[in-house]
Amino acid sequence: MDSLAAVALPALWDRLVGTQPDPDLWVVLATAAAALVVVAPHTLWRISRNAITIAHEGGHGLVALLTGRTLTGIRLHSDTSGLTVSRGKPYGLGMILTAASGYTAPPLLGLGGAALLAAGHVTLLLWAATALLVAMLVMIRNAYGVLTVVLTGGTFLLVSWLAGPQVQAAFAYAVVWFLLLGGVRPAFELQVKRSRGGAGDSDADQLSRLTHVPAALWLFLFHAVSLCSLMGGGRWLLGM
Repeated sequence: MDSLAAVALPALWDRLVGTQPDPDLWVVLATAAAALVVVAPHTLWRISRNAITIAHEGGHGLVALLTGRTLTGIRLHSDTSGLTVSRGKPYGLGMILTAASGYTAPPLLGLGGAALLAAGHVTLLLWAATALLVAMLVMIRNAYGVLTVVLTGGTFLLVSWLAGPQVQAAFAYAVVWFLLLGGVRPAFELQVKRSRGGAGDSDADQLSRLTHVPAALWLFLFHAVSLCSLMGGGRWLLGM
C-alpha cells in the first residue's frame, strides 16, 4: 500500500502541475463562439448567468475572508441574484474591498484562467476551479444554491477525471471565455437598472456610501475591470 501511494502521489502531482498542449486555433475560436452564444441571447443568459452569480458571490466571500471578516453564509437564488453575508466592521478597507469584489470577480477569474491556459495548465485550472466550488459549497445556506454549486462542481469534476485531454482543453477554454464575456454584461445591466431608478442598494451604491465616491465612478471601475480583462485574457487565449 505504501509503495502504491509512493508511485501514485508523484504521478498525481505531475499531472496537476504539468503542462498540456495548446488546442488548435479553431478550438479556441469555437469555444469563444459557444461562450458568446450563451451570453448574448437573453433567454440563454437567464440560465447561464447563474454561473456568473456563483463567481460574483464567491468573490465577495473570498475577499471577506482574506480581509479578516467572518463569512456567515452565501445564498444563490433562481432569479440569478445572490447574497453574501459577513460580520465585521460595517466600514473600512475590508468592507470596501468585499463590496468591490463581486462585479470584478468573474472577469478577474477569467483573466487568471486565461493566464493558466496560456501557460498550458489545463488540469491545474480545472482542479483549482473544483476546489474553489467545494470550498464555497460549505458556505451555501439555501437549497437552490447547493443544487447550483453541486451541479457546477460535479461538471468540473467529471471533465477533469473522465474526459480526454482534448475535451478537457475545450471545456477549460469555454469556461474561461464564458467568464471573460459573461463578466462584462452584469455591469451594463446594473447601469441600465440604475438609469431607470432601480438597484438602489447595489454594490456600486453601497461602495458610494462607504467611500463618499459617486456610484457612477464605481460602475466605471466595474466596466474597466471587465473590459480590460476581456481584452487581456482574449489576447492570451488567442496566443497574441
